[in-house]
Amino acid sequence: MSVKLTKMQGCGNDFVIVDYEEFLKLNMTMSEAAIKLCDRHFGVGADGLIIPNLEETEAEIGWFFYNSDGSTAQMCGNGMRCFAKYVYNKGLVKSNEFSVKTLAGIISPKILENGDVRVNMSKPVLESDKIPFVPNNNLNYQISVKNMIMEGNAVSMGNPHFVIFVGLDDKPMKFAKEFGPLLEVAAEFPEKTNVEFIKIKSRKKIELAVWERGCGITLACGTGACASVVAGILNGYIENSVEVQLPGGAVQIDWAGSKDDTNHDVFLTGPAEYVFEADLK
Repeated sequence: MSVKLTKMQGCGNDFVIVDYEEFLKLNMTMSEAAIKLCDRHFGVGADGLIIPNLEETEAEIGWFFYNSDGSTAQMCGNGMRCFAKYVYNKGLVKSNEFSVKTLAGIISPKILENGDVRVNMSKPVLESDKIPFVPNNNLNYQISVKNMIMEGNAVSMGNPHFVIFVGLDDKPMKFAKEFGPLLEVAAEFPEKTNVEFIKIKSRKKIELAVWERGCGITLACGTGACASVVAGILNGYIENSVEVQLPGGAVQIDWAGSKDDTNHDVFLTGPAEYVFEADLK
C-alpha cells in the first residue's frame, strides 16, 4: 500500500494534507489517521490533518480538519492558508478566491500575487453562550490557576480562545507552557479553549505565544492571532491593523471593529509553504 500525502506549514504551524481517495487506503477513521500521521516519532509529524471534501454543496469546497490528538477543530487559520494554496494549485477550485465550508461556517481565502494567502475569517464571536464561555462577562475575566489570578478575554473565531496580556518584561512562551494546559481545561470553557499570551510591543505590533486546544504548544495559531487582535482592540491597546509576531513567523491581522461596533469581519494574511510531498508505505 502507498498513500500519497503533502506536508505544508504556515509560520511553522504544520499540517499533513491527504486527498480523500488516498485517506481511504489507510482503512481507519479520520481521527485515527490524524493521530497516526501527526505523530512526530512514529508518523509524518504535524499539528493537524487536513482532508479536502469535494462533495461539499454549501461552498465551492469543504475540508475535514483534525488536531494531532484526533479531535476536530471548528477552524484553523494557518491550516486554511495551506489548504487554500494546496487545492488551488491542484486545480480543485476554479479561481484564486473561493469559499470553504468548515465547522465554523463558510470561510473565504484568497491567494495573493506574492504567494501569501488572505483569509476572511468572518466576524468574532463575543456572546458568552456562543463561545462557549460560562460567565456572562467575557472581557477581562479573572481565573485562578496555581495560586495566581489570570485576567483574560474570551473570544471565539469559530473556536474558543482566552487571550491574556502580559507585561513588557514577561516571556509569553514561559506563560504558555506553564499555564496553557491548565487554562485549556478551565471549568469556564465547557468545550476547552486555546490560550494566548500577548506582549504588546507597539500600537501596531504584538508578540504571541499559544497553547492550542488539542495540540499543545505550536509555532503559530491563525485564529489565536485574530482573537488576540480583537481583544487588544476592544481593550484599546492596539490599532485596527496589526502585525502579530509568532514563534514561527509573522502574520497581519486587520479588523475594522471597535468596542461600539463589533460587526466586522477579521482578515488574516500570511504565508503558506510546501514542506514536501511523499508516498507513505
